[in-house]
Amino acid sequence: MAILKIARMGHPVLLRQADPVADPGAPEIRRLVADMMETMEDAPGVGLAAPQVFQPLRIFVFRVPGDRTATDPTDSPIGNSVLINPELELIGDDRVLGWEGCLSIPGMRAAVPRARAVRYRGVDCDGNVVTRTVSGFHARVVQHEYDHLDGILYTMRVNDFGLFGFNEELDKAAQGAGR
Repeated sequence: MAILKIARMGHPVLLRQADPVADPGAPEIRRLVADMMETMEDAPGVGLAAPQVFQPLRIFVFRVPGDRTATDPTDSPIGNSVLINPELELIGDDRVLGWEGCLSIPGMRAAVPRARAVRYRGVDCDGNVVTRTVSGFHARVVQHEYDHLDGILYTMRVNDFGLFGFNEELDKAAQGAGR
């Protein structure tokens, strides 16, 4: 396995619609998925889409760490997972703000409105169908990564740029507000 280079904001591969994967079990796809998992863990991140590693394919990997699910009783941790050729359905009209960052936009984060719950479907490298209905952080991660497959960065979803900035500055502001 290998750590892959991550495309940075502004690179054309991040702004185009990704292509479907013809053979999810192909050796090159399995290798790509393994390398993406290793890159996500090394970053460390909770998700990584193929366009972020210069591959315009409809693939993303993700995980939901236990510490990210503590505030939502309907959310639960999930280990490293892959979705190939995913489909996503937003459930309901309810949108919640949550802080997001991106490996392609290092050092920054913003409050982004996302659907509270989603249903997704895709396949893994063995062709097994993966279908889940999820909420909380799990739903947020899947929406974020799915957006990458359509050339959408989280910054394009920001409604209030007062809730967007550099990590260090946002941390300082939060510490100051807590006094």
